[in-house]
Amino acid sequence: MRSTSSTIRTHRAARTAAAVVAGALALSLSACGGSDDDKKSSDKSSKGTETATTVTLPKLNGQTLEVAAVWTGGEQANFKKVLAEFEKRTGAKVTFVPAQDPIINFLGSKIAGGQPPDVALLPQPGAIKQAVQKKWAKPLGAEARAQIAKNYSQGWQDIGKVGGAQYAAYYKAANKSLIWYNAKVFQNAATKEPAHWEELLKVAQDVSDSGVTPFSIGGADGWTLTDWFENVYLSQAGPDKYDQLAQHKIKWTDPSVKDALATLARIWGKKDYIAGGPDGALQTEFPASVTQTFTGGTQPKAGMVFEGDFVQVNIGETKAEVGADAKVFPFPAVGGQAPVVSGGDAAVVLKDSRAAQALVTFLASPDAATIQARLGGYLSPNKAVPLSAYPNAVQQKMAKALMAAGDDFRFDMSDQAPQAFGGTPGKGEWKDLQDFLKNPADIAGTQAKLEKDAAAAYASGS
Repeated sequence: MRSTSSTIRTHRAARTAAAVVAGALALSLSACGGSDDDKKSSDKSSKGTETATTVTLPKLNGQTLEVAAVWTGGEQANFKKVLAEFEKRTGAKVTFVPAQDPIINFLGSKIAGGQPPDVALLPQPGAIKQAVQKKWAKPLGAEARAQIAKNYSQGWQDIGKVGGAQYAAYYKAANKSLIWYNAKVFQNAATKEPAHWEELLKVAQDVSDSGVTPFSIGGADGWTLTDWFENVYLSQAGPDKYDQLAQHKIKWTDPSVKDALATLARIWGKKDYIAGGPDGALQTEFPASVTQTFTGGTQPKAGMVFEGDFVQVNIGETKAEVGADAKVFPFPAVGGQAPVVSGGDAAVVLKDSRAAQALVTFLASPDAATIQARLGGYLSPNKAVPLSAYPNAVQQKMAKALMAAGDDFRFDMSDQAPQAFGGTPGKGEWKDLQDFLKNPADIAGTQAKLEKDAAAAYASGS
């Protein structure tokens, strides 16, 4: 899986994707308010969960399925509406099983107990590979493969393959190169959206001078910190180095890693730039890092929060309106080009049955993705999903950028790593970067810990 990622991405591709995403997001900001016609169109597209039927599903009356994923809150609630449509069309009964990170460990305990879910949504290519190696995952059937071949670019198809066989259908994608901001805070600070890292630092100082802490960081969830690192590293070190580090072909003691950590320390090393300081950030989970940026009137706990397009789900839990109160800009360029980092969740069959295969076929179709697109806070890598399905101009522009990028993207680095290094709370990269947030002066020590943990995980493949 990780070797696949390196063959489908090139230096030129990364530049193209960066330009597409940056340009599309820049346009989205001017279009956030939208015309009355735009708003009417968006409102119309977001009503209801019915979609056109593009895929034929079997009748499964009386059959039951369990689907496991780590999604919580609004994301889980929206996915359940997708499952409800599958139930309506097939007559099957589907139960959502909340999973814990790391999901591979969760599934292992379920399988050991003889009760695996029928289908699981896996958030890392490394987890897909592990599920195949452990002989948990079953190859996708002809109907699911046909939907994937018809609706996905080659890059998204390949990430779901192991040994040339299709084991996963990517249901959800993420643009993880975004910084969201409180528009009122920026207005009061008389500052504007930055395009480059040095400009971001100036914006941070402007916000701080206005009396608001610049950044909210959900450091209790280590994956948010890996996303910070990956965006800085991709832009500063370049895509070739990114691919090499993602495959552990260069060590974490490489000078390029030192440079990226030093760049991060220019924000993480300033306690008054982080809501609650480093200690507070390490006790703040991702959802709270978003909501505290968009609550509190003119004195929120922070003016900006970094994370992907899915931040909109959490903004929806506040009174802030995306495009008016909550706006977004691309992660600023640290090097020559702005970074473009993608993530995603893929459906894998664990109990091979007609019903399980039908569900993955449905999830690989535009029918399923269109339902969740209308509900907001979601991007699909399925190119057959109409842009009009997305509920606001910001979301539509991000979806358009994702489609325009085609195969030209870099997948989240930690998601490509073995689970023990890139996807386990309290261990590996998550823990090492949490320690670095606490002590950003210790760059050499952080590099040494990262390399030790990476070497062990890549050697064992787990």
